[in-house]
Amino acid sequence: MEHPLTTSELSARKQTIARHFSQASQYDKHAHIQQQVCQHLLMAIDNTNQDSVLEVGAGTGQLTQLLATYVQSERWSINELCEQQATHLQELLPQAQILIGDAETTDLGGEHSLVISANAIQWFDNPLSFIAQSASRLKPNGQLLLSTFTPDNFLQIKTLTGQGLHYPDISEWQSALDQAGFQHIKLSTQRFNVPFAQPYDVLKHMKMTGVSTNQIDSNQTCGKQTIGEQTSNTQPFVWTKTRLQAFEHDYWQQFSGIDEDGQPCVYLTYDVLMIDARLP
Repeated sequence: MEHPLTTSELSARKQTIARHFSQASQYDKHAHIQQQVCQHLLMAIDNTNQDSVLEVGAGTGQLTQLLATYVQSERWSINELCEQQATHLQELLPQAQILIGDAETTDLGGEHSLVISANAIQWFDNPLSFIAQSASRLKPNGQLLLSTFTPDNFLQIKTLTGQGLHYPDISEWQSALDQAGFQHIKLSTQRFNVPFAQPYDVLKHMKMTGVSTNQIDSNQTCGKQTIGEQTSNTQPFVWTKTRLQAFEHDYWQQFSGIDEDGQPCVYLTYDVLMIDARLP
């Protein structure tokens, strides 16, 4: 199948994001929270019989695989930034049209009965714009379902390094939904405090889930999902031996606890925002 856009046509920033995820070969093994979020989204779908489904930012296909077994649809459109995922996604949903490219600038069609996205739009240059875009892609009474993260996501990393995304808060999402004409709006949050044996394991986890631990984008509007995501600081964040030692010491001091087995641990917080809305 011919794809409308390849990574060579992406902005430099989006090419970097695509590269990080293409190198995260063990993503599914480590992305347990993301998998749980996909399950929550699946259970929020109003109708398992759809006319046309658009999934935005499919990644490795965690949600795609669930949709393929849970939802019946006359048409499928699956969007993903990384061209390397195209073959795998096509195997998960052979009848789907695979649209490789930047969802902010690629024509993803309209008249869908369901637009759904899991753990993806925080990588947008302007995540709030996804709401108006979705309104233009949905048919009347169509459902929008998405998950992203709140400003408290990865609060430990932001506290200790000063690095992190500017996530819109719930009031901003509510305003964007209202302005786009959505109704029956449901906004909910869920917090996951994930234990790790030591702070360095937190950094390895982030890398395994596609997040660079030493790269910054100076565009403050929005973007990635962790340390090295996006920040108002325009100077590159570079790990040194001294900085890593201080990070580990301060992490133990401020964010340690005891895990379910009674062992000392440190926590990393995922703070998930779920959005469920309909067009009139």
